[in-house]
Amino acid sequence: MKSVMIRLSLVENVNNFVNIVTRYPYEMDLRAGRHVVDAKSILGIFSLDLSRPITLEIYSDDCDDLLTQIEAFTVKDES
Repeated sequence: MKSVMIRLSLVENVNNFVNIVTRYPYEMDLRAGRHVVDAKSILGIFSLDLSRPITLEIYSDDCDDLLTQIEAFTVKDES
């Protein structure tokens, strides 16, 4: 399993993100605090607080192709 922080602050970002992740067979969840939704569900994503970065959990270790595709949404570590 891999986890990455992403930001989906605009409606277009959510649509683009879902279009990308639905192409992959991996199971994926988005986690914001204690709320967890299917990462491939537009309605589920809009039920989260999108004003903050959220955690994408990918239930595969071989998902580098997906990580490359969603690089525009990933939050860079600023430490």
